[in-house]
Amino acid sequence: MFGLGLSFFWPVAFGFLIVIFASAVRILFEYERGVVFRLGRFSSVKGPGLKFIIPIVDKMVKVSMRTIAMDVPPQDVITRDNVSVKVNAVLYFRVVHPDKALIEVEEFLYATSQLAQTSLRSILGQVELDELLSQRDKINRDLQELLDRQTDPWGVKISNVEIKHVDLPVEMQRAMARQAEAERERRAKVIHAEGEYQASENLAKAARQISTETGALQLRFLQTLTEIASEKNSTILFPLPIELIKPFLDSPQQPKG
Repeated sequence: MFGLGLSFFWPVAFGFLIVIFASAVRILFEYERGVVFRLGRFSSVKGPGLKFIIPIVDKMVKVSMRTIAMDVPPQDVITRDNVSVKVNAVLYFRVVHPDKALIEVEEFLYATSQLAQTSLRSILGQVELDELLSQRDKINRDLQELLDRQTDPWGVKISNVEIKHVDLPVEMQRAMARQAEAERERRAKVIHAEGEYQASENLAKAARQISTETGALQLRFLQTLTEIASEKNSTILFPLPIELIKPFLDSPQQPKG
């Protein structure tokens, strides 16, 4: 009877020791940290590798130290110039103090997500629509600085915030399309006016140059006749320019015999 009890005791004791040893061993990856609580109080933060804790007395919570990319759901925002838009963003952050991430806030992932949504509405409500569309880099920096200050007590570092998409109302899209078309027409008219001005300057220079050269106007007139005659086979009547016969009119008359 006693031998039967020993034969039953040793397997149970061996199994109990295996359970105790298994509960005392922890393996942490390179990107993980283990926050150890001893009898409910914070004890230490353990790095990667094979770690041992005291069973029953100690409890280890693993925290990932990798950068997390979190989508911020689309938020209804009213800009400073009273335009209603929907804006979504992406948030990049990581835990730098795993003990604070567990002790100072409950579920730091959820808390960071909620804070990002409220901060997005707050920052975008202070800018106009044109600034939102043209100055995203500045808005991203403002969001990153604001979130980083607020999550610092939690041991969370906000590395970057990027606005992904701005959904405008249909009426606003049409108004912006009309504005862009009007701007393109304005630029086209300005360019056309500048071209006309430059052409008029060149024509004035050419006219001054021709007026100073004797016979230049006659040569230009004859060149025009040649160009027209080569294009169409038709009879064209031109008034005789006075410049062609002016030399004969101005020549001195021969004395009568």
